[in-house]
Amino acid sequence: MDAITLLKNDHKAVEKLFKQFEKTKDDDHESRRRLVDQMIEELSVHASIEEQVFYPAVREDVPDTEDTVLEGLEEHHIFKWTLDELKDMDPEHERFEPKVTVLMESVRHHVEEEEGELFPEVRKALGRKRLGQIGDALEQAKQGAPTDPQPEAPDTPPGNMAV
Repeated sequence: MDAITLLKNDHKAVEKLFKQFEKTKDDDHESRRRLVDQMIEELSVHASIEEQVFYPAVREDVPDTEDTVLEGLEEHHIFKWTLDELKDMDPEHERFEPKVTVLMESVRHHVEEEEGELFPEVRKALGRKRLGQIGDALEQAKQGAPTDPQPEAPDTPPGNMAV
């Protein structure tokens, strides 16, 4: 599977969790906790593989995307801190839902920029073969990717390779 297709599939999976969360009732704390735990896992793995594989490859192969990639890394940084706070937060806490709402808004903005700006540029610059190679590397990275946010871990090579 090519890199962009794989990452877009991740985006769809996360958006599905967001929509499910938005449909929950305010007092359905059990469902909200379960959905947020799934968000934490999905977003942690996704951020990790983008940081380990996709962003470094794009920075090397498509230098014009440098600013967009750096902005993406900063957005990941914010997501990971928010996810880390949500990890142990009681779903009945008054700030649980607002924190999830801000997370969803931020992630949706990030996805919109990636899919609207970065991905088309990368697809245009790289051939199918290279996107396939990066996609294979992303799939492999998923196998060992952390399922928790790790906000203090390095997010660029070589530091992020050890995490």
